Amino acid sequence: MPRLMTGFDFSVLRRAALLAGLLLALPPEGLEAAEVTVSGTELRLDGAPFRVRGAAGDGPLPELAALGATTVRSYGGDPGALLDAAQAAGLKVIVGLWVEHPRRGVDYADRAFVERQLSTFRAIVERYRAHPALLMWGIGNEVESELADMSAVWPAIEEVAAMVKGLDPAHPTIAVLAETGTDKVSRLKAAAPHIDVLGINTYGDAVYSAEARARGQGWTGPIVITELGALGQWQAATTPWGAPFELTSTQRAIQLRRYLAALEPSGPGVILFLWGDKQEVTPSWHSLRLPTGEWTEASESMAEAWGGRTPDGNHAPRIAALRFRDTESAPFASWPATGGAVVLEANDPDGDPIDARWYVMSESTDRGVAGDAERRPAIHEGAVVESDSRGARIAGLAPGRYRIFVDLRDGRGAAASANLPFEIR
Repeated sequence: MPRLMTGFDFSVLRRAALLAGLLLALPPEGLEAAEVTVSGTELRLDGAPFRVRGAAGDGPLPELAALGATTVRSYGGDPGALLDAAQAAGLKVIVGLWVEHPRRGVDYADRAFVERQLSTFRAIVERYRAHPALLMWGIGNEVESELADMSAVWPAIEEVAAMVKGLDPAHPTIAVLAETGTDKVSRLKAAAPHIDVLGINTYGDAVYSAEARARGQGWTGPIVITELGALGQWQAATTPWGAPFELTSTQRAIQLRRYLAALEPSGPGVILFLWGDKQEVTPSWHSLRLPTGEWTEASESMAEAWGGRTPDGNHAPRIAALRFRDTESAPFASWPATGGAVVLEANDPDGDPIDARWYVMSESTDRGVAGDAERRPAIHEGAVVESDSRGARIAGLAPGRYRIFVDLRDGRGAAASANLPFEIR
């Protein structure tokens, strides 16, 4: 595709557009859009092979770039601020267009809804198609999830993709599936020829075979693991009352090191989930950062895989074990009203002093579907009656199901986290 002309003062046209109230596809002043193409199984940026390495979320982008990342992924909404921030950090953006899910009541036979959604996307594409940080357009995220009959999904994705390609043939489109299923990829390929790149959200050891499974269904173009996590809550073992066991931040980092090593140097692109924090079963399950902003050991996994560096070369605290004091062989506890205690084994590789914050939350009962928003459970102030960096004692709780959490901070921006489920009978 031809590139934007150089030597022209876009600021004149931009000012005119603003005065006229128009949304024109103009790059930031002094910059031009990159040329992004698909060549076989590769993405090319200005003619050179481009590896998608990065994360999804809204955490600090300069820090993500320093880890060796090239890309950040969004899911929907106006991407203007993200594109500008990514450009400043030297990152490219997979801009998500949130194609609404039929499982949430959308009927794609309703043309009025379809046209409204297309109109929203059209305005976004027209406004940002020349932004130099734009890499690809993300056409939906797991639109097919939780459906017994997915037949309406594939033409809906294709209609959006065709519209986007008509407006912006200079940037690829990517459709994101919740795993490959037995025939999801082949059905997408057959029904949506305007999709250039396949995105797969996959968690745990399923990542090892994700590319092969997609190729087995006939996908011949580029593939990006658009959400990579150490373990999904649906994959985890549970207590007798159904509470899934979460990995510690140290265990997650170990798993991510394995997965990233398997995907380098010639595997699919990879986007980790989530560069920020999100309540999903717990506030920490998929979070690569604490709600207060500290990064966890997962950042080290990324830096090691991608040739980057954590802030100041710092290392996050390590958690060797978090266990119940009186039931050390069990991963959960059922205590009487008097409560119980937990033991923590942790250290900091740099010898930094560790500050431990302990708290108890109710076990989550608001479990979203396919990543839908969840309410964060209540914190029970005063339930931790004694604590230090080696453990804590819990008392004063009413009968019910809970988790005890610990967040460790090294005072230099890094952290670790862990939790255990328990019940009071």
